[in-house]
Amino acid sequence: MLLLQFTTSHYCRKARLALGYKGIHYQVENLTPGLHILKLKPLTGLTTLPVLLPQIEGQPQAIGDSTQILSFLESYQPEPALFLTNHEQHTEALMLEDWLDESIGTATRFVYYHFRADAGKQIDPSLFSQIVIGVIRNQYGINNSSVQLATKRLTIALEELSSRWQKSEYLVGDHLSVADIAAVALLSPLALISHYRQGYPWLFERIVQIHQLCGEQLPPGL
Repeated sequence: MLLLQFTTSHYCRKARLALGYKGIHYQVENLTPGLHILKLKPLTGLTTLPVLLPQIEGQPQAIGDSTQILSFLESYQPEPALFLTNHEQHTEALMLEDWLDESIGTATRFVYYHFRADAGKQIDPSLFSQIVIGVIRNQYGINNSSVQLATKRLTIALEELSSRWQKSEYLVGDHLSVADIAAVALLSPLALISHYRQGYPWLFERIVQIHQLCGEQLPPGL
């Protein structure tokens, strides 16, 4: 299997965690932001990553969107399971994953790239890096006002996740699910921001644990 990705994308990290948890051998191809569209459009009709190319006879040629990739992996190799057998718990886990994807992953992106353009500029001050960050900020409308809203969303999300993880090792059910994979992947960029590292140590402990469980390299900052 071949995973098309951006190296810094937390949505691509989500796909890698799932592949690692399943123990599925895969390779990655890192694409260049902007130019990636030329490769993706003919494959999926989309412009977003990750995209998984199973490269297996009888399987789809290309699967776009991290949620669809996890669903495919579950059907392709059911064990170890990322879906829960209890219907209500399974539905809850999918709802959490969707919320994390659509709201919290976006909020993380806003806060992270705002940080990288300001206090975190020294992480990679190269001209290419700063151009990419500028393009992303412009593409998504990342500014002081949108970052303030994103920060509030993250505060609410972290309160909810803390409450769940204090009660159980997993967000839903009795084993790792798509909800846990989404949470640790989509919040992982915050590891480079000291405010979050100091304020939510339990989050980064869980991020480390699940990365180790999935055999995935820890995110920058950890």
